[in-house]
Amino acid sequence: MNKIKIILFIIIGFVIYKGVVAFKNFEIGVSDKVAEIEELADFEKEGEVIGLMMYLGNPLELKEHLYTASRSKCLELKEIAEESSFAYYECAKVNAVLKGKKIVSIIEEIEVIE
Repeated sequence: MNKIKIILFIIIGFVIYKGVVAFKNFEIGVSDKVAEIEELADFEKEGEVIGLMMYLGNPLELKEHLYTASRSKCLELKEIAEESSFAYYECAKVNAVLKGKKIVSIIEEIEVIE
């Protein structure tokens, strides 16, 4: 009888685990689908994001920008870019016009991330 209870608890725990994983995957899938639909519909919105900025020239002029998912990812990409280029790079929290998960234009730089 004791072994049956243990097996029952394991099965219940597994079912709960699978339910939580399925729910989280559904939430992630929905947000990705929304971004994909916005991009296909040519829908632009304004928001605060973290971006990797590339500056060239003297004085420095913004030439490129790249949407990044997090501060750590931006700093990682910045390090890689600086090793292979002579441009000046910085990670910054910016107010930007977005199309899906792409930065269309920078409205204002809010904070530089070090």
